[in-house]
Amino acid sequence: MRSRYSAFVERDEGYLLRTWHPRTRPPGIDFEPGMRWTGLEILGTTDGSAFHTTGTVTFRASFQGGSLVERSRFERVDGAWVYVDGEFPQA
Repeated sequence: MRSRYSAFVERDEGYLLRTWHPRTRPPGIDFEPGMRWTGLEILGTTDGSAFHTTGTVTFRASFQGGSLVERSRFERVDGAWVYVDGEFPQA
């Protein structure tokens, strides 16, 4: 999760697409012009250890003027953890 957050900060489209599940991967990333990310806080995790094939990470990502909370789902594909999708629970 931290590496994907850093990729959003750096606008590293290649990394984000490589770490996105092939089943849900978009053709490209539309970065919001002027978006300035300012911090990441991990709020919780489930599963995701070496013994699991799925896991979730709930996080708060702060940006200039606000924040968003997402519960992201990850799956292991060919030994690597990849982002599947996320939902936005009430903060």
